[in-house]
Amino acid sequence: MKFLIPLAVGLVAVSATPTAVLDRRDVSTDGSCGGTAGLTCKGSAFGDCCSQYSWCGTGSAWCGAGCQSGFGTCDDGSSPQPSPSPSTPAPSPAAAPEGLVKCLNGKEVPFKMSSDEEYAQLAKPYNLRVPFNPAVIVLPTTEQHVQDAVVCAGEQGIKCQAKSGGHSYANFNTGGINGAMQINLQSFQTIELAKDTGIAVVGGGVRLGNLGDGIYNQGKAALAHGTCPGVGIGGHYTHGGYGQTSRNWGLAMDQIVGAEVVTADGKLVKTSATESPDLFWAIRGAADSFGIVTKFYLQTRAAPDSITYFSFGFQGVHDSKDVWTKTFLHVQDVATNSSVVDNRISFGVYLDGYKGYSLSGAFFGSVDEFNSKIKPELLRGLPTPSNPSVESLAWYDYLVKISGKTSIKVSTTGYDDHEDFFAKSVTVPESSGLTSEAIGALYDHLQSATSQEWYIIMNLYGGPGSAINKKDISFAAYDDRKSLWVFQNWGYG
Repeated sequence: MKFLIPLAVGLVAVSATPTAVLDRRDVSTDGSCGGTAGLTCKGSAFGDCCSQYSWCGTGSAWCGAGCQSGFGTCDDGSSPQPSPSPSTPAPSPAAAPEGLVKCLNGKEVPFKMSSDEEYAQLAKPYNLRVPFNPAVIVLPTTEQHVQDAVVCAGEQGIKCQAKSGGHSYANFNTGGINGAMQINLQSFQTIELAKDTGIAVVGGGVRLGNLGDGIYNQGKAALAHGTCPGVGIGGHYTHGGYGQTSRNWGLAMDQIVGAEVVTADGKLVKTSATESPDLFWAIRGAADSFGIVTKFYLQTRAAPDSITYFSFGFQGVHDSKDVWTKTFLHVQDVATNSSVVDNRISFGVYLDGYKGYSLSGAFFGSVDEFNSKIKPELLRGLPTPSNPSVESLAWYDYLVKISGKTSIKVSTTGYDDHEDFFAKSVTVPESSGLTSEAIGALYDHLQSATSQEWYIIMNLYGGPGSAINKKDISFAAYDDRKSLWVFQNWGYG
């Protein structure tokens, strides 16, 4: 029997349901999404709202309740938005195997079948492009329920799949096939911070926004993790977990100091560097093949009093291959310059089919230091930025800012974002970086695109002092420790 825990990368997930393209005279052309230029996403194929990251979208899912934007306001967010339709209709759910149902009932494990009213909402995936229907959806409230469900799945030869939050790009949390058993960990919501050790005990169904809120309010503590509040801890923390603090603090998985894991034989195993160390090594990077993590032990750190957040939008980068190439190469030169960049800074580049190009990130230092040391080098030779923003934020306010919402607290059950998209990640080795030939080839390819419904995020992983690349495969079952950049490429249906 194979386990799979949902994969969720640590970036803000953007909903972008394509609609009819309207008059785009009011649409931002650079990634500023409004601001002093008086532009919005009004008329965009992605919707009328613009987020602080320059993304266009529909309703409060993109920019927070009321459609507020970091760069300006759009509409009031009051108009109802149509629910996106899947590009590939899901097959009708098959009846659950009789032996599986009998086993679960015999062990008094809570579950839902396709005949139950709640099944459709529980089974609805984040990415509507690849819908799958589980044979049963187990809703455990205890670790014993998880153990018993795993045993039943093994006896019946059914693939067993944990669901932590629901943000899997490829819907791995449904099993990746029809007829799997999904174990929904929505009842595992423990967040307990030990103030003497700084270790947080966290349930396998906790979502990142609630995690950040919980540990901060219990003891002004912080962790490195992604920006999207609805991402579940299970896939994120066991498959890397990048966020804007990762170059300084490491990946999310680097903070795991222990875990409780249900293995394929139904045993509950407590694991750490000294207890079942081989399993501990494996679950940090490859947990989907070894077990279901029902409880994490995470080493937190004191949250900084403040952090510097910065964002710059640029016009004209898409206008010629020469400008495009010089811009990318300059940003990379700065990212690899140890006299400018150290582990305290992290940033990413966003570009889209509407000629958007923006750069944003965070700096563990003062606004004065950023403005005097980093900003001049970062912007030198680039087009004049539109709506530049450099501000000092309290830690909790920073978490809210990068979430793109008005609150990082999210529901502990269900997952309300449902989109139709294709996403692909590409890493760029630190040893070579982006070459001018590769940058030019990307430009040529994008010029021939037949649709504007795409965007790319390029995040800095490596560079001088990066905590991500200080570890290697001996530390954990995760080998992506040699990248300079990681690209997230998105296209919509």
